Amino acid sequence: MEKLTKQEEEVMQAVWHIGEGTVKAFLEDMPGTRPPYTTIASTIKNLEKKGFISSRLLGNTYLYTPLISEEDYKQKFMQGFVQNYFNNSYKEMVNFFVTQKQLKPNELKEIIEMIEGKNNKN
Repeated sequence: MEKLTKQEEEVMQAVWHIGEGTVKAFLEDMPGTRPPYTTIASTIKNLEKKGFISSRLLGNTYLYTPLISEEDYKQKFMQGFVQNYFNNSYKEMVNFFVTQKQLKPNELKEIIEMIEGKNNKN
């Protein structure tokens, strides 16, 4: 699976949130300063070419639907991220965040509890 650009990920967030919708609906769902309509339309066409969304014509409007779930994308992305940057070791990834002081001791304890099955938090 190809990694999405930042702009493509932002559009996909709107697509995943809405489900099936139009370019206008996705644009309205995007937080903050929104790019121009034509930029979103172009990004959506790129996402369709990459196989992330499909389209169907309804009257004179295209409706777009995600072909991959957000969860599946996260899983594939994280697998590639860990493989490419941490020698396929989640332990090395956690160690990196600990040494960079990005992971606090109480958060590390929560992670250990989740792994041990003592904590059902997501």
